[in-house]
Amino acid sequence: MHQSDRGIKQGDRLLKMQGKLDRGPVEFKTHIAEQEGQIMAIATRDVISVPPTQTIMGAVEMMTKCNFRRLPVTDPGTKKLRGIITSSDVINFMGGGDKYKLVQVRHGGNLIAALNESVRTIMTQQLATLPHTAHLKDAVDAIINKRIGGLPLVDNDGVLTGIVTERDVMRILASERSTLNVEDIMTLSIRVTVPDAPISGATSDMTKYKFRRLPVVSEDVLYGIVTATDIMRYLGSREVFTRLTTGDAEEIMALPVRTLISGELYTTTPHTSINNAAREMLEKNIGALPVIEDTKLIGLITEFDLVKGFAKGGWS
Repeated sequence: MHQSDRGIKQGDRLLKMQGKLDRGPVEFKTHIAEQEGQIMAIATRDVISVPPTQTIMGAVEMMTKCNFRRLPVTDPGTKKLRGIITSSDVINFMGGGDKYKLVQVRHGGNLIAALNESVRTIMTQQLATLPHTAHLKDAVDAIINKRIGGLPLVDNDGVLTGIVTERDVMRILASERSTLNVEDIMTLSIRVTVPDAPISGATSDMTKYKFRRLPVVSEDVLYGIVTATDIMRYLGSREVFTRLTTGDAEEIMALPVRTLISGELYTTTPHTSINNAAREMLEKNIGALPVIEDTKLIGLITEFDLVKGFAKGGWS
């Protein structure tokens, strides 16, 4: 079997390792942290947005430059919210899902031509929002029940007034001391890929299974982690154009995922307190930590997991 073929077949793997401990479902007592005041107290108020006519490339470049996972789309005059573009929308467009039809069908596979389309063609239009008078509990409920990482805040006229993310919420909830450890709330069954799997395989998995990151494993050893934001930066930094000969999307997405992995790899252990895990994520500005036990990858803990864990119990 050719090496690249083996990478593709191994790339779509489901990791189910439970280590030495019994990590069955955790029963949380019902508890939503109470917080006085409005959500605007923790939200970003001066929100950067783009008009619906902005090109996809322009939006992706802005997200890359500002290190955003999401970018609201508003009318230039009224600032009324019209949609949002996320890193997940971008990887869907690059080859992960139905938005790739814009490249494949309308532009015959030419990604460069498709990047000049307006952002309205791939933005999420039916999006969840919160009123600017909402409370922390409302944001927690929306994040947990709708599995949304960021919520635009709007006034009575639909004008964008701010945005609150799961990281903002996690930062507030983590100020309360929890008795839970990482093993109590981490995700156990996670999909992994291999270093030589093509980027197209990663985008397809992320879009199909609705997650933003893939641990990269080689010979049962954690090699790194690739995120939707990493893939988006590959496009937004214009690095992708240095590798082009034809402009065809398939050529661009054939690059192995290992080339996108950079920087230090941060991990945690199952016995780490969720307060310490949250603190490390905030300090390192990362959205997830692979969980290692006896040198083996046994799970993943994300900002979403932490919001859910802090909100639902284990308080001292």
